[in-house]
Amino acid sequence: MSEAYLSLKDVTVRFGGLTALDSFSMDVAKGSITALIGPNGAGKSTAFNAISRFYSIAEGSITFDGAEISRSAPDALPKLGIARTFQNIEICGRLTVIENVLIGMNARIPGYNPFLPGRRRAEAEAEAIRAADALLDRTGLSKLRNTRAAELDFGHQKMLDLARALACKPTLLLLDEPAAGLRNREIAALDELLTDLCRNQGITILLVEHVMQLVMAIADRITVLNFGRKIAEGQPAEVRADAQVVEAYLGSGYAAG
Repeated sequence: MSEAYLSLKDVTVRFGGLTALDSFSMDVAKGSITALIGPNGAGKSTAFNAISRFYSIAEGSITFDGAEISRSAPDALPKLGIARTFQNIEICGRLTVIENVLIGMNARIPGYNPFLPGRRRAEAEAEAIRAADALLDRTGLSKLRNTRAAELDFGHQKMLDLARALACKPTLLLLDEPAAGLRNREIAALDELLTDLCRNQGITILLVEHVMQLVMAIADRITVLNFGRKIAEGQPAEVRADAQVVEAYLGSGYAAG
């Protein structure tokens, strides 16, 4: 297994008297696709929010590329190479598709800011637009370039959320339920895109996902949470056959299938 690129060691997150994440440890290998799965309320989004620094941790440590990030500010992470999408899509509905992607270019191209006109940034702006158009092409949004984001269907909004995260030029991409609500053909396209991003573009991916069709197809390794604690970890075939995982999450029908 490759070196750990992202590492959580004995991470605990509490909300008052509730322990949402209990001494949770997980390593994400550089250049891999890792899935974090489990029932609703298992602690998956809490783990994501702890990594993203939206939640503070009570105990433990989080390191990225060898550096401690447990106390980093959320807005510092894109500059380190970490970007994420959200379970509830976070896009600017009144802006166009291309404008939404350009927002993410701040972390990618120093000095570029679409909200500060008149500054000497013509070359940076041109570079940003070329890069944004390339991302729209990759995510299948080119024909919708000038459409207001609020007018997109759900599948295209999901892809726009991903394109904007990619605009930060991440080396670690955190995806929170990227396949939720997508149709089979859209899931197949997402499978192809994520595989390409990891295998050919070198982006390390950690995803929370309930769509097992996608998880089992692309994940190199799977970690399973239940009631805030890790109950299993391993390659897809190992996790699929684990009795605890079958009982707590997958169900006997899935295991048999």
